[in-house]
Amino acid sequence: MNEELLSKGKAAKEAARVLSTLDTATKNRALEIIADTIEAEIPNIVAANQRDMQAGREAGMSEALLDRLKLGEARLRSIAADVRAVVSLPDPVGEEFDARRLPNGLQLSRRRVPIGVIGVIYESRPNVTIDISALCLKSGNAAILRGGKEAVHSNRALARAVQLGCQTAGLPAASAQLIESTDRSLVREMLRANGLIDMIIPRGGAGLHQFAIENASVPVITGGIGICHVYVDAAANLSQVIPIVVNAKVQRPSVCNAMDTLLVHRAVAAEILPAVANALAEKNVELRCEPEALSLLKDHPAAKAAGPDDFDTEFMALIAAIKVVDSLDDALEHIYRHGSRHTEAIITENYSAATRFVNQVDASAVMVNASTRFNDGGQFGLGAEVAISTQPLHARGPMGLRELTTYKWVVLGNGQIRP
Repeated sequence: MNEELLSKGKAAKEAARVLSTLDTATKNRALEIIADTIEAEIPNIVAANQRDMQAGREAGMSEALLDRLKLGEARLRSIAADVRAVVSLPDPVGEEFDARRLPNGLQLSRRRVPIGVIGVIYESRPNVTIDISALCLKSGNAAILRGGKEAVHSNRALARAVQLGCQTAGLPAASAQLIESTDRSLVREMLRANGLIDMIIPRGGAGLHQFAIENASVPVITGGIGICHVYVDAAANLSQVIPIVVNAKVQRPSVCNAMDTLLVHRAVAAEILPAVANALAEKNVELRCEPEALSLLKDHPAAKAAGPDDFDTEFMALIAAIKVVDSLDDALEHIYRHGSRHTEAIITENYSAATRFVNQVDASAVMVNASTRFNDGGQFGLGAEVAISTQPLHARGPMGLRELTTYKWVVLGNGQIRP
């Protein structure tokens, strides 16, 4: 095993033992100090980030990825505010639930406990370094972080701020550690680091997630690949369509909960689609249309014929695929065939249609008359998130503090023995 991973893994296991026993006040104080440290280190973090941005431009990185990579003063202050928001959240560790007394007099309950050491493999988004560290600390877990080489200087500066904050608060410096080597072989080693890492969360593109699924022996939580749809029903309130669709696509196109595909019921397509196309084109969105949608937009300069893969693509850019559908059933079938179980939305005033959509769509979050952009830990009141899980096991949707805990059974007796 790589020497850096082995050393930091052992230190993380020891740190996790300490973190699991900390009271809420101590953890909150550490988070406050980390937020203060991030703000104090803004000039150093921005300078480090500018080195990564320059390298990214020289390497031909896309604008979407550069947007994910960028850290300015405003974004860093927002990141510090997110850390302070975690302070205000309830601490799940120690929560008891499902308590009951058995017929033999035993008192039985389940108690939330930290998972242990959380490993996170991520690309392009250095803010993840802080999000993960804050949520892991509050939930009593140690973190081992492996960011992409494109953000190496930013991640080092952010991890330094976290470790300075931890040390000032009296927490182990190994509470949150960054793997600084950019050797790609370390990803495979992390995925197989049984005994050192208790759970892995990959955050990146489809290739990273598939690699994790195929190579991990450590439990893996996958998600974050978003092929997200907005379906405009025949009974949609048309005054809501343009604001929702434009927000879902444009507010931040490089993230996983941005809309990729717009489905429009044939009954309202001729009326609403040209206006939607104009609103999207004003925001420089390229429209990739199936034949019927293209015929309705044949003279629109932003419209072009959809390619064979466009309805299976997470664009992460100012591009949207558009399709006219015959019915709610047709929309549900399209989402079943092309969705990624991330975020799906319906715009409708028909209660039955909304209920069917919510009940039949398989996704981590389903929106009714709201933008897909709301599928987010901060928006859901979780403070932040370590990932948006699209798998059905353990956790689904934005993973906050509670999703970073497991539980143990606690049995209180008075001398009982099993017959």
